[in-house]
Amino acid sequence: MEWIRVLVAGAAGRMGREVVRAVCGQEDMELVGAVDRARVGEDAARVAGMEVTSVPIAASLSDTIAQTSPDVAVDFTLPDSVMGNVETALRAKVACVVGATGLTPADLEDLGALCQEMKTPCLVAPNFAIGAVLMMRFAVEAARHFDAAEIIELHHAGKVDAPSGTALRTARMIAEASCGAGVPTPAEPPARGQREAGIPIHSVRLPGLVAHQEVIFGAVGQTLTIRHDSISRESFMPGVLLAIRKVRGLKGLVVGLEGVM
Repeated sequence: MEWIRVLVAGAAGRMGREVVRAVCGQEDMELVGAVDRARVGEDAARVAGMEVTSVPIAASLSDTIAQTSPDVAVDFTLPDSVMGNVETALRAKVACVVGATGLTPADLEDLGALCQEMKTPCLVAPNFAIGAVLMMRFAVEAARHFDAAEIIELHHAGKVDAPSGTALRTARMIAEASCGAGVPTPAEPPARGQREAGIPIHSVRLPGLVAHQEVIFGAVGQTLTIRHDSISRESFMPGVLLAIRKVRGLKGLVVGLEGVM
């Protein structure tokens, strides 16, 4: 059995701790490195609520890569650090799985070019829940048959970006499927939501939520609602583990978990 050596960036965060737990529970994976701005020097597994693994959280990604030689780097950091982290890993020829938000279309273009230059793959996914990927796929199918659509996305109060990456990607996919909602009307009030590719997106941030999204389609005399709910962060782990196992077989930059499903 081939072991996959995994480094987790953002290891002290909510998602990072979940990834550490998931990786440590796999027979074909080994946690070799953990990086975060917080809790430096503490054992990554203990921070994640597990028994000690002797993998301390470090402050420097480049140093940790040099010391641990990971096969895959998983990044669930903040928007202000994700690009630098992924560039560092790719230049070290470490395949990347990225769940951090905040990457712009221009950022993705830059990462795609860097993947080609370094001949190292990277998978960027706005959502690692299998159900969320299916929700987006079903929304594309519905967009071909309905006149208009709007997106409501709901997340925990600590989420730093709005709209969410999942909502933005869903809107772009719907617009590409030629839904009539892509035609904006002039002088719409702000309450009508922020538009992406012509699709209104409404963001909700409240305590008690994790990650939820519904896409509401409308046509004459009918509506259709497609909704996905992540009620715990464990829902993202099957997708993250799938990405870790598949990313090294990819070429270049792949956006969306559907690229390995």
